[in-house]
Amino acid sequence: MPTTVCGVDLGSRSVKLALMEPFRIMRLEKIDTIQFYREYGRKEEGKLKVDFRALGLPQVERVISTGYGRNTLELAGGTAIPELKAHVLGAVWQTGLQDFTLVDLGGQDSKIIQVLKGKMTDFLTNDKCAASSGRYLENMSTVLGISLAELGGYEADPVELSSTCAVFGESELIGRIAEGYPIARLAAGVNATIIKRILPLLRSFPGETLVFTGGVAYNAAVRKLLAEGSRREVIVPPEPQFNGAIGCCLYGLKE
Repeated sequence: MPTTVCGVDLGSRSVKLALMEPFRIMRLEKIDTIQFYREYGRKEEGKLKVDFRALGLPQVERVISTGYGRNTLELAGGTAIPELKAHVLGAVWQTGLQDFTLVDLGGQDSKIIQVLKGKMTDFLTNDKCAASSGRYLENMSTVLGISLAELGGYEADPVELSSTCAVFGESELIGRIAEGYPIARLAAGVNATIIKRILPLLRSFPGETLVFTGGVAYNAAVRKLLAEGSRREVIVPPEPQFNGAIGCCLYGLKE
């Protein structure tokens, strides 16, 4: 068993790295995806060679990768595992739960996974539209001229936003701004729209507990609206955005 494993979640918006010893997190690092490829990775013989020393990780003994990027570029000297597997491993370890529905809203995609007795039994993924992702929230916060942190503080009295497309949603939001609605109601409307897209997908996933991961899980308003709309307990693990990277480490430590 390796004593130090690095898990790499190659996301579309950011790369998450976790460094673990059995079974303890040593370090977590998030890097913009473009910066990661530009400064720390080089393509050699069809694989991505990562300069771990430049990242300050000279002691890495084994690398396990997952995420958006693993399908296009395999890490040299590493093992790639499916995203769903990594996220289930991470969520079970972080929460200590065996039965739950995992809702992962990342930078550009979303995943819903049914977990029973610690194993995946059903799933639904959406990587074709960014409408219920972190990128949607980033774009909308830019339109509103507020930070993501501030956006996450609004959930009351939301303005109705009906568009199901991230691109058309921006135009609709600009129209609502022109109609004179206050920022608080507009921001609440953006957060409510995320939930309106997720709730119909949850109907085929039974259970009383949702584990909420991904960068969107940091949004307090979305967390509250998800609990209210689903009428289920919502648990956010200690490191929701690093869940996939942590799952990679756990896979490497158990092998």
